[in-house]
Formats: sequence, structure tokens, C-alpha cells
Amino acid sequence: MLKGVPAILSPALLKVLCEMGHGDEIVIADGNFPAENMGKDAIVIRADGHGVPEILDAVLRMIPLDQYVEQPAALMQVVPGDSCVPGIWDTYRTLLNKNGEDPQNVEMMERFAFYERAKKAYAIVATGETAIYANILLKKGVVE
Repeated sequence: MLKGVPAILSPALLKVLCEMGHGDEIVIADGNFPAENMGKDAIVIRADGHGVPEILDAVLRMIPLDQYVEQPAALMQVVPGDSCVPGIWDTYRTLLNKNGEDPQNVEMMERFAFYERAKKAYAIVATGETAIYANILLKKGVVE
């Protein structure tokens, strides 16, 4: 056991966060995201039973986002014609703000562009999140 570490962070996820360097990316994915398919070159960490907001909050407590890029976080855009309005994005912006990050510096990516970027991520955290369009990608910054 460690003091001050959110209990939701598994040893495997803590190891990955520690291994990641400046500019490495991590995806925190919803339950519909094809993590195992995307993660052929990335580490896939299972966090079934947990939602993206809880994992996101814990991760943001451990790592800063990249201050040298304009948009160190990215979300998957709603597919044109889909009537979904992802209310969970407001939760993400609140969590970014709470953890000292700018909630306005979030890139909106087309679905397949998001998938291509996710394939290059250092790791993908596969959650049990049931909200759709709930995937978020984070670019790690420099710990000072």
C-alpha cells in the first residue's frame, strides 16, 4: 500500500503512468471502445467496473498534461447524424479544471482519426463506462 495514491489506480496503471515520458499518450476508454484491437502495440490495462470520470480524476492527480502543446487532451467527436449529446464531456472539463488543467484546451477528433491516434498511444485503459463518446486521450507533460 502507498499513501496518497488514489485506490482506484491499480499497480499496473501506476507502473504505466510512471513509465510514460513527456509526450507519451494514454487513452481512457469507455466500454464500447475496441481497446484490445487498438492496443496491439500499446499496453492495455483493464479497469472493468470503473467509469472514465473516476479513472480520469485519479490519473490527473498523478500526471500533468503537456504544457508545450495547444491541446493536450482529445475527445472523439460525435459521428455526423448521431443525435447523441455527450453530457460526460462537461464532467471531464470539470475534472480537468479541478486538477489544474485548462478545460478549454481539448481537441475534438473525428472518430477514425481518434482510433488511429489511439493505436499509437503508450497505453489504453479499458473501463466499464457505459456513456458513449466517453473516450479521452491525454498527452503526458513534464513533472516539475
